[in-house]
Amino acid sequence: MQIFKKLLLLGLLTVAGFLVGCGQEAVLDEQGGRPLGVSDDEIRIGASLPLSGHAQYLGIQTLRGAMAYLDHVNEQGGVHGRKISLVAYDDAYDPPRCLANTQKLIIEDQVFALSCYVGTPTTVKIIPLVDQAAIPLVGMFTGANDLRVPFNRYLINVRPSYYKETEEAVRHMVEDLSLSKIAVFYQYDAYGFDGLTGTELALKKYGLAPIAKGNYIRGTDQVDEGLDKIASSGAEAVFMIGTYEVCATFVHKARARGFDPLFYHVSFVGAEELARRLEGEEDALVLMSQVVPPPMQDLHGEGHNVADYANLLSHYYPQDKPNYVGLEAFLNARVLVEGLRRAGPNLTREKFIDAIESMQDYALMHGISVIFGPDDHQGLDQVYFTKLTNGSFAPIKDWSDLRRALIKKHEPAEPS
Repeated sequence: MQIFKKLLLLGLLTVAGFLVGCGQEAVLDEQGGRPLGVSDDEIRIGASLPLSGHAQYLGIQTLRGAMAYLDHVNEQGGVHGRKISLVAYDDAYDPPRCLANTQKLIIEDQVFALSCYVGTPTTVKIIPLVDQAAIPLVGMFTGANDLRVPFNRYLINVRPSYYKETEEAVRHMVEDLSLSKIAVFYQYDAYGFDGLTGTELALKKYGLAPIAKGNYIRGTDQVDEGLDKIASSGAEAVFMIGTYEVCATFVHKARARGFDPLFYHVSFVGAEELARRLEGEEDALVLMSQVVPPPMQDLHGEGHNVADYANLLSHYYPQDKPNYVGLEAFLNARVLVEGLRRAGPNLTREKFIDAIESMQDYALMHGISVIFGPDDHQGLDQVYFTKLTNGSFAPIKDWSDLRRALIKKHEPAEPS
């Protein structure tokens, strides 16, 4: 293991040194009038995301959601006469593969920018490469704090952070549902630690702390040890920071043993895929926060000419149904394209970032606008909450109704 770590470190240092040179070449190229990844008729964007493995649903829907908009833009003539091409590689939600893919995208494919990255452990791993190459990374499907703090000019976040999601979830649990015994089940890596830390910080504001903590190893479905710790704690709610398959396994096993708290999931879990895997658990109380509105909502805003996600998805990917993951990717692609448009025909990476920062109140859809600035690369802050109802996640409209359902669920059964 020590030899492997040394070889990995040596490889990273070698690549970092190469990328310094690559970044210098990019600067010279831009000074000469044309940046890497840009030709007379093309802008090349790179992506690494899970198209296989435990998180493949998230990667596939991210790719299709983004491409639904990019294909539409290309059919309209592209941006300043250039078509946008997306070079995408599968990383199977594995950090070393994501790192290797990103090296290839920057060095061999010479992409102009990066986008459509999925997952915390994978995306956080490439931050040093982004810095060395001075390449924009736009619209990642992760709420990782490391992508937000400290501020980084080359990282453009659209969705709210996991800290924001868990903060809002704790507020509703404590203030609206009167729950105080909250446990955390998390993936043992950067993603899970982020969700755990966010939950702990939010609970601390109310003088609380997690009543129990359990975890599992990424890429496995071994939930029993974590479930044992949490089930024995008397938790009223379990915050779940994992992937859809593992979270569904946890819920099934918990209820099978008679442990039936409120199960809350952060948005990364994937609403549609989790709902599919929880078939047969219709009476469970399963909540999930979302960072975009319901995907079937009309995207045509008054005064805006905004392409409709559902319509474009149906056109380009008729086998798919609109979903939260795809809608988020669709909106990320809108930010990417608007930045390219605002940067003008004489495109450079620095002009592109300046253009993103000029989006002070840009409408992505009716009632939803992103706000960026020179020291603010966090576009959205709104968090939405949904409940598993009749096989899908529907918006929570009244928390008092949920509170009554929670009380009723745990009332002692009347004697026969």
